Amino acid sequence: MPISNLRHVPSVDQLLRTDAARQLRETVGLRRVTAIARAVTNDIRSSIRENLHENDHSPEALLAEAVLRIERTAQRESETGIKEVINATGVLLHTNLGRAPLSLAARAAIQEAAGYCNLEYDVTTGTRGKRGARVESLLKDVTGAEAALVVNNCAAAALLILTVLARDGETIVSRGELVEIGGDFRVPDVMASSGTRMVEVGTTNRTHLEDYRRAINVNTRLIMRVHPSNYRIVGFASSPELSELAALAHQNDLLLYEDAGSGQLNDLREYGVVDEPTVAELLAQGPDVISFSGDTLLGSAQAGLIVGKKPIVDQLRKHPLYRALRSDKLRLAALEATLLAYQRDKASSEVPVIQMLSLTADEVEQRARTVIEEVSPTTIQLAIERGDSALGGGTAPTSKIKSVVIAVTHLRKSASELEQQLRKSSPPVVARIAEGRVLLDLRTVPNKDLPALVEALKSLEK
Repeated sequence: MPISNLRHVPSVDQLLRTDAARQLRETVGLRRVTAIARAVTNDIRSSIRENLHENDHSPEALLAEAVLRIERTAQRESETGIKEVINATGVLLHTNLGRAPLSLAARAAIQEAAGYCNLEYDVTTGTRGKRGARVESLLKDVTGAEAALVVNNCAAAALLILTVLARDGETIVSRGELVEIGGDFRVPDVMASSGTRMVEVGTTNRTHLEDYRRAINVNTRLIMRVHPSNYRIVGFASSPELSELAALAHQNDLLLYEDAGSGQLNDLREYGVVDEPTVAELLAQGPDVISFSGDTLLGSAQAGLIVGKKPIVDQLRKHPLYRALRSDKLRLAALEATLLAYQRDKASSEVPVIQMLSLTADEVEQRARTVIEEVSPTTIQLAIERGDSALGGGTAPTSKIKSVVIAVTHLRKSASELEQQLRKSSPPVVARIAEGRVLLDLRTVPNKDLPALVEALKSLEK
């Protein structure tokens, strides 16, 4: 292409005077629009120099192309921000979609705490109060623990516990528990960061109590048992009971730490959740300290919740690392509201994760039929089929939750095209694809989102 065409590329100033740029100044600001305009003009010049630009090189065409690129860039950037989506995957604790949705009470509590609040102020005495005191009290009440502490996530809880209780010593852990979970979080890496030396015992599938006993020496500080997260070893596998590990630890003047992962507060077996003991059941087996998550089966905000014996928890609270890992007011507000539902025995009706779990397959099917009737499909085909929902979030991977799905097909569009179109609707609808069909599991779609889902499905007709 002739280099003379470069003079037809619009200037940044010319682009900023267009109607599109003026409108974007109101939403993203002059500085960002200017930066985008500069990047766009540079890209167009580069493509012309390298003979890669095949479009019309007239001044009018290049101006129109530049404006379109600016609008598309601004649109892409806006889509990367946090926004509400409709989760039609049937995965209740979808890590990529924010895990547990908050209850109405938790959302209201966050709104109230967003301004000035009594985070560390005692309104009764007019003196300084203790951060998270109410949440800690509720945690003790619903789990039966002697003491409780809150940090910002489960990895932080593990880091704090290992640093305080086992730094410059050894921590014994089974090889079958050295897991890696989402976001490249690896148990060995956290242990190394804490300053404790990891001592692996047993094999991947079988670890015996005697393996732990033989590993104990003068440098041992802690025995740790780790929740297996989103995998299970089945078949020829065994490991000691938590109570056996507690007895062994205490016989040798050691501490036992249980990284419980999901932190189930209520027995959910009636809903199909297996292999997930409650925190109270774990505490009854004698560990000194337990950590678990706030945004999985508990159904609240992301947090690392620590419960256990009072001297141990007090030791964690006094360590300088706790200050770096402690929770903010919004997280504490959401946790308090959620834990209150458990204290009042209202979790099944107020906490969304438990509500979704409690839905029967017949109730999910009724939602699906309502949606299909509203859509009245022509070029798309909507069929009801039996399926399974999943807990997700590294929780109970072997649990099967019977559900119903809407299978979506189109006379002319592929499943990937349908999935993409749903994902680009407003709000985005996130579905899954199986056997060449888009599947929608309405267990994870609350009633308030059904009208928006109907409109998204209607748009597939176009």
